[in-house]
Amino acid sequence: MSGTILIVDDVATNRIVLKVKLSVACYGTLQAADGAAALSLARSRQPDLILLDMLLPDISGIAVCRRLKSDPATRDIPVVMITAARDAAARREALRAGADDFLPKPVDETMLLARIRSLLRARETEAELRLRDVTDRAIGFAEEPGGFEAPGTMALVAGDRKTALGWRRMLAPLLPDRLVVLPHETALAESGPVPDVYMIAADLGRSGEGLRLMSELRSRAPTRHAAICIVLPPAAADAAAMALDLGASELLDPSSDAEETALRLAAQLRRKRQADRLRASVKTGLQLAVTDPLTGLYNRRYALPHLSRIAERAAQTGRRYAVLAMDLDRFKAVNDTFGHAAGDAVLAEVAQRMRDSLRPVDLLARIGGEEFIAVIPDTTLATARAAAERICRVIEALPVTLPEAAGTVAVTVSIGLVMGGPDPKRPNDPPASGAEVMARADAALLAAKSEGRNQVTVGLTAA
Repeated sequence: MSGTILIVDDVATNRIVLKVKLSVACYGTLQAADGAAALSLARSRQPDLILLDMLLPDISGIAVCRRLKSDPATRDIPVVMITAARDAAARREALRAGADDFLPKPVDETMLLARIRSLLRARETEAELRLRDVTDRAIGFAEEPGGFEAPGTMALVAGDRKTALGWRRMLAPLLPDRLVVLPHETALAESGPVPDVYMIAADLGRSGEGLRLMSELRSRAPTRHAAICIVLPPAAADAAAMALDLGASELLDPSSDAEETALRLAAQLRRKRQADRLRASVKTGLQLAVTDPLTGLYNRRYALPHLSRIAERAAQTGRRYAVLAMDLDRFKAVNDTFGHAAGDAVLAEVAQRMRDSLRPVDLLARIGGEEFIAVIPDTTLATARAAAERICRVIEALPVTLPEAAGTVAVTVSIGLVMGGPDPKRPNDPPASGAEVMARADAALLAAKSEGRNQVTVGLTAA
């Protein structure tokens, strides 16, 4: 996983040490020596994550965090505060300001990289969901959520009932949510409402059993998207890093005061609910209006606005994307020879093969007749070309079985591929719009047809 991280610290040595650690892990870095520079860089460069020192010469780190989270342009960037202080009140204030986590000085490299991986994974998933939600709103197929939210359910899973009851006594005055003591032996039972948040001790009956329970919860559909907070001491850096890599949403220090723990749990509940809303919007945003009923793929009405959103995000992040314009070869002959029912069967089967050849985050749509497009975000030309050639191979490999025992028919596809987003060879040129990239992909498709069909033709870059 790569990304750009903004390091904010007024001590040059600290910035250099962090830059070296991050560069070894293949992260790009930006640096700021004070709060004003950090705010400016965050807005203009849109880093993937910010490492923010608590003490800065002009503005406090907490004030910087508050301003970042109040600005629509930067509020979704994860912020990790770095501090040498052990001031619980300052930590609580930073959590209220929107900080995602704290790391003490000197920064433990294992813990730093694990936390970065965890936050960037969560941000990538949320960004894709949010992008699809924006597309739904742009075409009028999403409604704003209501203002009222009922209390959530938080499951407390400790090694013994006495500890779990102690957690509940500590948190009940600070949280409006339902706190349920759940024996770890029955935590996987699929009965009753699914908790929104789990607070799980890392060690239950045996060492590491809490992490095994978390892995099981993450593997099951009903609990896959729950927030899972693992309780373990900060001295257990290796176990903490493992917990984050296995899917922990948050780490809770058993020695932290009740208010800090409650703030962290409440933040996880908010994020979980926001993700739930985004997933629901993607799933239920009047799918019949934006879905092709024959293939189950998105249609032109959805695909083209979504392509525009991907192009806009690529222009902001500097990451490239690919557009594949695809057309079945000599499809009219299938309809003329076997009938339209056979043609429909071919389209449905080809759509499934295309879907199986792409990633879940890639957009695949039928935009008319036998024409399809795929949009592959955050990719390279080599990776996109490999995907396009894979689609050609899997469609050609097996003939399609026709309905009513009408036999089989061989099918091939021609593909035009164009890269969109900023062109590293021409960094000063503004990136082309989604519509321009689509037009160039169509031109590349025509070239593939004229050059013999059943092939991938790469068109001129759309930067």
